[in-house]
Amino acid sequence: MMETNYGYFVDEIILEILARLPIKSLFRSKCVCKLWYKLASHKSFTKVYNELSVRNVMLLVEVTDSSFILVDNKKGVSEFSLDFIKDRVKIRASCNGLLCCSSVPDKGVYYVCNPMTREFKLLPRSRERPVTRFYPDGEATLVGVSCDLLSNRYNVVLAGYHRMFGHRPEGKLICSVFDSELNKWRRYVSDQDDHGFTHMNRNQVVFVNGSLHWMTQSFAYILVLDLNLDLWRRIVLPDEMNGSGNRVYLLEFDGKLSVVQISSVWMNIWVLQDYGKGQWDLIDRVSLRCIRGMVPGIFPISQGGDYVFLAGHKQVLVYQRKTRSWKEMYSVKNNSTMPLWFSAHSFRGTIFSCR
Repeated sequence: MMETNYGYFVDEIILEILARLPIKSLFRSKCVCKLWYKLASHKSFTKVYNELSVRNVMLLVEVTDSSFILVDNKKGVSEFSLDFIKDRVKIRASCNGLLCCSSVPDKGVYYVCNPMTREFKLLPRSRERPVTRFYPDGEATLVGVSCDLLSNRYNVVLAGYHRMFGHRPEGKLICSVFDSELNKWRRYVSDQDDHGFTHMNRNQVVFVNGSLHWMTQSFAYILVLDLNLDLWRRIVLPDEMNGSGNRVYLLEFDGKLSVVQISSVWMNIWVLQDYGKGQWDLIDRVSLRCIRGMVPGIFPISQGGDYVFLAGHKQVLVYQRKTRSWKEMYSVKNNSTMPLWFSAHSFRGTIFSCR
C-alpha cells in the first residue's frame, strides 16, 4: 500500500488509477517509485489497461505524405508520427492498437507496429520471389491484421488473386497468414470468385469472432476469413439494405460486426447481434439533413457506443448519438490532393506488444 496525507491507497486502487492514464503519462508514472513500476509492468495490469482503452475508439488519418493526425472524441486532435519505423510506410490495416504498414519504396515489405509504445516488427518476407510487374501476385489485394488482446497474439493476412503479367486475375485466391506465435507465414490457395473491392472496402477490415471481414464492392455480402480454420465464407446483409442510391460501409460496434448504410438523407446503423444465426438489428437511424451538402463525399470510418466518426474530403466530423448533434473535429487548411477518407482508419490506443 502507498501512504498519503489522507491514509493509504491499496494496490488495487492505484492500479485502477494508472489504468485510466494516457499511455505517455503511464510511462512517466513508472518512474515515480518501484511499486508503481511493478504494478504498471505486470501482465494483469496490461490486460486491465487494454480492456479499458479499446472502448475509446479513435480515428487515424494520413493528412499529407508521412504526416498523421489522431482524432479522439474526448481529447480532440493531436499529431501522430510513425518516424520510429525508419522507413516510408503506408498504413494498410488497424486492429486494437496495432497497425500493419507496407513499405512504400520496397514492395512486399511489411511491418507491424504499436505507435503508442513505439514498438515495431519487420515481418519476414512472405515470398522468396520479389514483386515485379511480371510477378504481380505478391502485392496483396486485401490486407488485414487481427490482434487478440486475450491471447496476446496477432496475425497479418495478405490475400490476392493470382494473375500472370498482361492477364486478368485467375479464380484462385492466394492467402498468406503471418502467425506472431510461430513467427512465420503459412500459405494456401482457394478457389474464389473475383469479388471486387473498392479502395474504401479494402481499407475497412474488421476483426471480430476470430475472423477478418471485408465488404465487397457489390454490397451484397461480406467476405469472411476464419483465421482458426483458414476458410473463406460469406455473411449476407439484410434485405432492407438493398436499394439504389445506398452506400454501405463495414465497421465495428462494441466488439460486434456493424454496417453503416448511407442514403441521401439517412444514415442507418446496423449491428450483427447474433453472429451464428446472421441476425442483423437496426440500432439507430440518423438524419443527414444538417450536413446535406457533404453527404455525397463523406464516409463513416469508426464508431464507439455513443459516436460515429466520418471523414470527407477536407473535414472530419463526429456524430454524438446521445445528443444527436454534429461537430467538426478537424479541417484541412491547405490544398490537399487526396481526400481524408482515402487514408483514414479506425484506431485504439493499447500497450499490446508486437515483438
